[in-house]
Amino acid sequence: MDMGAYILAAMLLWRRRGCGMATSISKPGAGELQDRGRAQLGRRATHRRRSVGVLFVHRDADAVDMCVQELEKAQFTVNADSVLNLAQGAERLHAQSYDVVVAEYPSPSWKGSRALQLFHQTRQDIPLIFLTPGSEFIGEVTAHGAFDFVERERVAQLPMAVRRALNERELRAELEEAGKALRHSQSLYRALVDNPAYGICRCDGEGKFLDVNQALVTMLGYATREELLAAKDALEVTLELGAATPDVRPGQTMHIETVEKEWKRKNGTTLKARLNGRGVYNDQGEFAGYEIIVVDITEQRALEEQLRHQAASDSLTGLVNHRRLFEVLHAEIGRSKRTDREFSLLLLDLDGLKGINDGFGHPSGDRALCRLARILGDCCRSIDTAARQGGDEFALVLPETGAAAATLVARRICDLVAKDAEEPILSVSIGVASFPKDATTVGTLLYAADRALYAMKEKQPRAVRTMRA
Repeated sequence: MDMGAYILAAMLLWRRRGCGMATSISKPGAGELQDRGRAQLGRRATHRRRSVGVLFVHRDADAVDMCVQELEKAQFTVNADSVLNLAQGAERLHAQSYDVVVAEYPSPSWKGSRALQLFHQTRQDIPLIFLTPGSEFIGEVTAHGAFDFVERERVAQLPMAVRRALNERELRAELEEAGKALRHSQSLYRALVDNPAYGICRCDGEGKFLDVNQALVTMLGYATREELLAAKDALEVTLELGAATPDVRPGQTMHIETVEKEWKRKNGTTLKARLNGRGVYNDQGEFAGYEIIVVDITEQRALEEQLRHQAASDSLTGLVNHRRLFEVLHAEIGRSKRTDREFSLLLLDLDGLKGINDGFGHPSGDRALCRLARILGDCCRSIDTAARQGGDEFALVLPETGAAAATLVARRICDLVAKDAEEPILSVSIGVASFPKDATTVGTLLYAADRALYAMKEKQPRAVRTMRA
């Protein structure tokens, strides 16, 4: 037998019989005896009703019965099968699963390495315990791949060996599951890091980048990670997270509330980013920075702005629509009540739109509406609001403007319409009303301006009249 076998044999014998060191023995006290009794009861409760499937490869039925009895004494529920040789055992292992194999040694079945190979080819993960006539076979059984051995004269030690085999098998299964979970976690992490849709960065407490993934490099328009980290003017993550060393207890994680930031790309354009992540701490529990996930929301915000604009504007003329007009009127009434300053509303009607559509076609009618919208835009200040209510009706809200000034604006609009040389020739009717002189609500203000509009239509087609409610 070589030196390695002797070492393995010695370790196995040490595991079974203890290290052989002398120990002093003292008489235990009453409290210690109670503790030992509770521990023993706990161990018995732990092993009670523990089922075990055992395959015995043994020619002596009495020896098998003795082993089963010892296992049952140790609170095992034994499901045992017995075969006479290794060949039968291999067939049984192919057909059924067992927790442990107890085999006779020496035996005609176990001669040379071919027997061991046959056993391993059947079920390699099942612990193998040899039942031997004495300890002189320890080196041989170790070389044959035994998990443990039990001397036949000490068969009472079999339950301990079986329990140890089951525990180690459970531990091995737990380690395999932990390994699978770790590999799964690593694959998820790698999928996240390599995902082109998510930028990931690590930065210090002041917000400077320490490391970034390729997705973030691409988002910011740089060619390589090194170029981004070396950029002089780049990119500090100003997270506004409060204190640089937040009060977090050991073992806890500081999660970062979602924030949106605007960064400059390498080419000077703006990147709108949504940031989320957590605080990072070193082994001493000291705050070391942040790990951040970055999502590019530039296109999303542009689309949202486009949708908001479409919801509040007229698709043909680009002016605000009926809904937005009412919002502006309500806001102006609130402002006028707070500041005690009046404002005016102009209602406009493009005369003869039906005739234009019938005589020149609907594209010319649409063009006529856009021509009037352009004129309204030319007459507006930055604080004014031009709107198309629908059809041939328009409106113009003039903050901090009285009736007299509003009338001048209306006349200017009429003059610009008259000077427009594009065919067909346009004409417009305008009614003017002021708040709070002519009305006290949005509804009454619109009604007052509408009455002034139709009163002007009846009098002359291109005049302007201010209607007092």
